[in-house]
Amino acid sequence: MKNRGYFGNFGGAFLPEILVATFDELEEMYEAVRHDPTFWQEYEQLMASYSCRPTPVTYAENLTRHFGGARIFIKREDLNHTGAHKANNVMGQGLLVRRMGKTRVIAETGAGQHGVATATMAARFGFDCTIYMGEVDVERQRPNVFWMEQLGATVVPVKDGTRILKDAINSAFRDWVTKMDSTHYVLGTACGPHPFPEMVAWFQSIVGKEARRQLMEREGRLPTRVYACVGGGSNAMGVFSGFFDDDVELIGVEAAGRGLDSGEHAARLCSDDASVGVAQGYKTYFLQDDNGQMRETHSIAAGLDYVGVSPILSDLKEKGRVRFEGATDQEVIEAVRLTMRKEGVIPALESAHAFARAFKEAPTLSSEDIILINQSGRGDKDIFTIADAFDDPKWKQFIIEKARQYHA
Repeated sequence: MKNRGYFGNFGGAFLPEILVATFDELEEMYEAVRHDPTFWQEYEQLMASYSCRPTPVTYAENLTRHFGGARIFIKREDLNHTGAHKANNVMGQGLLVRRMGKTRVIAETGAGQHGVATATMAARFGFDCTIYMGEVDVERQRPNVFWMEQLGATVVPVKDGTRILKDAINSAFRDWVTKMDSTHYVLGTACGPHPFPEMVAWFQSIVGKEARRQLMEREGRLPTRVYACVGGGSNAMGVFSGFFDDDVELIGVEAAGRGLDSGEHAARLCSDDASVGVAQGYKTYFLQDDNGQMRETHSIAAGLDYVGVSPILSDLKEKGRVRFEGATDQEVIEAVRLTMRKEGVIPALESAHAFARAFKEAPTLSSEDIILINQSGRGDKDIFTIADAFDDPKWKQFIIEKARQYHA
């Protein structure tokens, strides 16, 4: 499947010459640990003692009864330390950084969960840490910015371009070029130049391995369908990897934003608006114009508005192994509301895309079917966005009163 980081027609490593040696060093270290069983044991032990692994699979009894049809299970990555699946990849890369002898890490972040996870890892291992975050995301994810800074990271608001995730990635690469000897870029998703897509997917595969084992132990059978939201693709690759060799349908759910026909979305693989191109060091589907310029994207979820997508998922789409669908902002908000009221579980807006699609399809299946939803993160970070979308009068009054206090 892989030829120097290619997955079918996608992937690769399109690098400026100055970065080639750094990527060669990273690839060499990754290949060494990938074939070293003691490394994976060390990684699992770290995640067990520091990040609450294995995370449970929860039977959503009330949602199952509400919709009828398939039984609904939720893989609870929201219970990971820092509140999302991001810790899996970050702690794994932290072990690599320590082996490479580097002292500083940088990262990009959109929803802020990867930034918090990276800042947490840096505190744990004693690394200096700088996080690049689009100015738009800094404003809508202020709670996560606060925690990153309290953990000791320097958060740099990126004011270039559309001021969201893709621009943060560009800024992080510019930093890396100037400090390669001491710095490692902790890329947060299964995108970018080789070996990042494969390496991130490998660390995240712990999710799918656990979920498969847990369902077999509990139910004695595999799910009919597995749902995961898709931004860059790390949580989807993580949970899907446990079922690639099984007769299980895999569904990736992208941000349909204000509608796939509106032009205001971030759907690369379930719309006709994306095309194959090369950017940020790799080849995949991008939302771009006829001149190869990246288009603006929109999603209510800060972590899903990336302009590209994992080359591994692009290949799986073309092979027909993964089905891709979209969920609109409104569908996502309704999914959050229903999940909270029925199960007492608060999914992140990103994860709620997977919930929204699963809720549409669950009633079409039988009670003998099992569907698994990967809850990649919890919704605490989204309190401002969710409260605004719910149009909650008490929340509005709270914000007004706080503003008055600050300006008094």
